[in-house]
Amino acid sequence: MKQLHLPEKIQNILEDFVNRLKDVYKDGFISLILYGSAASGEFIAGYSNIDLAIILKDTSLENLAKIIKVINMPKFRIFNPVFFTEEYIKSSIDVFPIEFLDMKENYSLIYGKDVLKNLNIDIRNLRFQCEHELKANLINIKRLYLNNRTKNALSTLMFKSFTSSIHILRNILRLKDKTPPYAKEELIEEIAKELELDETVFSRIYSLKKGDIRLTYKEVEDLFFSFVEELEKAVNIVDKL
Repeated sequence: MKQLHLPEKIQNILEDFVNRLKDVYKDGFISLILYGSAASGEFIAGYSNIDLAIILKDTSLENLAKIIKVINMPKFRIFNPVFFTEEYIKSSIDVFPIEFLDMKENYSLIYGKDVLKNLNIDIRNLRFQCEHELKANLINIKRLYLNNRTKNALSTLMFKSFTSSIHILRNILRLKDKTPPYAKEELIEEIAKELELDETVFSRIYSLKKGDIRLTYKEVEDLFFSFVEELEKAVNIVDKL
């Protein structure tokens, strides 16, 4: 397996996971792709997802059931797998342009056929998806804020929403005919510049997520409030595109 920007222990677990998929699915296992922060070198242990796209010939529930015991082994629970067929990917790129654009821009082929290499993604529905997901994110973050406002819960909610929102915002840059960078620091700077958002808010959240700074509960709450305000500004921007 190719060298990855991941701790050696995780690479070994990933290799074991690939071998088990081979054993279970044989020729029905087309490929496994690592994407997101785990592929870009921005993986943060304890916070970053290890996102895996697993391409099979058959993704029926009966076929997926064959791998349940493997996926639920404690060591493999660090992975966030999604299962596709090649046909499903080709028929869904117009519906989920954000996901497939992000996936295609930054991935590592771990095993098998590179199903993303020649994928042409239709972005006609990109503005609609950006608006829909950004608004849904705002509704969800406000609802969850009311459920648990401890420092840890608030930080976790902010980190998760930050990650999903950054993915949406980088695609809004595409709507402005920009090619968005992937590295978080560069992306935050570009988002702030092009969308006229407060760079400090996003930079502080990212620094807090990486453990570079420590904040009191009041400082976390203030940062959380500022983050939501910036997301509301972004919604208004998308509405006008």
